[in-house]
Amino acid sequence: MGLYQNRIVVKVGTSTLTNEVGQSDLRSFDRLACVLSDIQNMGYEVILVSSGAIAVGTNKLNMKTRPTSMRMKQAAAAVGQCRIMYLYDKFFGDYDKTIAQILLNAEDIGQEEKKENLTNTFNALLEMGIIPVVNENDSVSYTEIESEERLFGDNDMLSAVVAVLCKAKRLIILSDINGFYDSDPRLCPNAKLIEKILQIDENVYSLAGGAGSRRGTGGMKTKLQAAELATANGADTVITNGKHPESIYEIIKGGKIGTLFVGKAEQ
Repeated sequence: MGLYQNRIVVKVGTSTLTNEVGQSDLRSFDRLACVLSDIQNMGYEVILVSSGAIAVGTNKLNMKTRPTSMRMKQAAAAVGQCRIMYLYDKFFGDYDKTIAQILLNAEDIGQEEKKENLTNTFNALLEMGIIPVVNENDSVSYTEIESEERLFGDNDMLSAVVAVLCKAKRLIILSDINGFYDSDPRLCPNAKLIEKILQIDENVYSLAGGAGSRRGTGGMKTKLQAAELATANGADTVITNGKHPESIYEIIKGGKIGTLFVGKAEQ
């Protein structure tokens, strides 16, 4: 069975959902909910992969800084997950949409039986017009929080795994910069945006740089890894700025927004 041409996975990072002082960016939540709801009204099936549980939980618990111990990170994630889903439920509800929460661990993807159950759950939700909101289950999964080479990298890889699992034709990764550059635009004012990449090779990885933003954990390397997995399975992948979710309209029309990683043709 081929890819679902009208199925889109959108990944939003911590840097998009929080503002410069670490508070929840309510305008971002609202804009994102509005655009994704409207796109669903246009006939697309939408899956949202969301980060931000620890950051939002840290804020909700009035912690001055992001916690460092494992147990406090997981406690913040547990609180933050409730808060994030409350906000999504509120804002999507304003646009007459129903959402569902799916929390995943790495082993959920690795076991064939669990994988099949997950696929069936996603398909059932999408058939009913429900928008699944997916996150790594940080409150119980320590590997994602503590490992230096995170499996999902602020959920970048998770979004690609979900795209492959659900046979989505398009993966859109909303980042804190406009796309993939030939050098770090935060350090190099003359950095140039690369509009299209056909092959992710060592030369492309050499341009990726290091870690992510202050508030997020996923750098450009994890986004490339996500794009590599998704494109290898046929999904076109776009990296663009999460502060402008309305650009998704242009992306689904084939416009030149951010950086497009072209999915390999289905065999």
